[in-house]
Amino acid sequence: MGKTFKIYAVIFIIILVVMGLFEMNKKPVLDWRKNYDTGKKSPFGLYIFDQESNHLFKNKLEKTRISPYAYYQKNKKQAHNILIIQKELDEVSWQYIMNEVSKGSDVMWLTNKTTAKLRDTLGFRFKTVSFKDNYYLQLTDKKLGNNRLFIDKFPDNKGFSYIREDIEVLGKTLYKSSNQADAINADFIKVNFGKGHFYIHSEPLILTNYYLLQSKNQYIESVFSYLPDRETVWFMENDAPLSMSPMRFILSNPPLKSAWYLLLFGLLIFVIFNAKRKQRIVPIKEPLKNTSVDFIRSIGNLYLQEGDFHEMMAKKAQYFLNKVRMDLMIDTQHLDEPFIHKLQLKTGKNIEKIREAVSLIKKGQDPYASVMKEDLIRMNKILDDILK
Repeated sequence: MGKTFKIYAVIFIIILVVMGLFEMNKKPVLDWRKNYDTGKKSPFGLYIFDQESNHLFKNKLEKTRISPYAYYQKNKKQAHNILIIQKELDEVSWQYIMNEVSKGSDVMWLTNKTTAKLRDTLGFRFKTVSFKDNYYLQLTDKKLGNNRLFIDKFPDNKGFSYIREDIEVLGKTLYKSSNQADAINADFIKVNFGKGHFYIHSEPLILTNYYLLQSKNQYIESVFSYLPDRETVWFMENDAPLSMSPMRFILSNPPLKSAWYLLLFGLLIFVIFNAKRKQRIVPIKEPLKNTSVDFIRSIGNLYLQEGDFHEMMAKKAQYFLNKVRMDLMIDTQHLDEPFIHKLQLKTGKNIEKIREAVSLIKKGQDPYASVMKEDLIRMNKILDDILK
């Protein structure tokens, strides 16, 4: 294990320990997002309502997670109730719902956003009625007037405006300084449509976990009391596909998820800094030089400086005869007329030039012969020309 790896490992362990200490001392943070999810126990989830809904609707509730279009394609029903909580539906699904309402069904719809086309069809508009952070919701029926719900956490401050004259206001928004209500303060309305009705409430927060636990009266039961006592179909949010990943437990827990991503980040850093293969530096070695030429040049210069032309002719003759034996396969023991003819046949050179070369070779081999510089130059030229 290298020294660098040990340093990275120690740093990584220290970071994990520090993060662990922070996680141990960190207080749980509530999720205040308005998710309207039946599986969430956060303040603005619908977990409690989902658990109590069968009791609220006297065990006449059917829950479905398919679209109204798909549901009514498969199911032909008599007049019934329809429950929709802050759910966005496609235009075809709304057409099927309106068809059911026109035949006598009733819709309890809790929402504060719709399409312009749907608002025009039903004859109402949404409007921000206040920028205050708390207010009361109260029903207009005097028998139910005491059932108020106090909205004090992240209200949407939505109400209805431009309401048609035939639309009935069932609920209103009241502030601590006022007990008066008019169309602008309406938050719960009844819209007649064919043989049925739309009951629309602009504050879907009333069904979330937080307000169900805070409610000390029967405001929510009173809202649903407008629906006839019959079967109710609740179109819930579509199911999210269950993750089958082996990491689903880790990724579903924020502390484990943070630790997992930190581990991956640490491994990535480690790989980046250790990707190159570690090895000792290989020293650069120069290739061996061929010094034969330099050696020969040096020897030649030595002979030239000494003026020993005879010895140089002898060396040149010895080199030439060795080449003839090795390359031309001619016996060089006797430099006579047969040797001259064989060399002429093998090289194709002029016979007179070959006789001159043999004469110079014999002169170089004779230790008593007088040799001049010009003899060496002439011999070197002729021999090189013969072997060319």
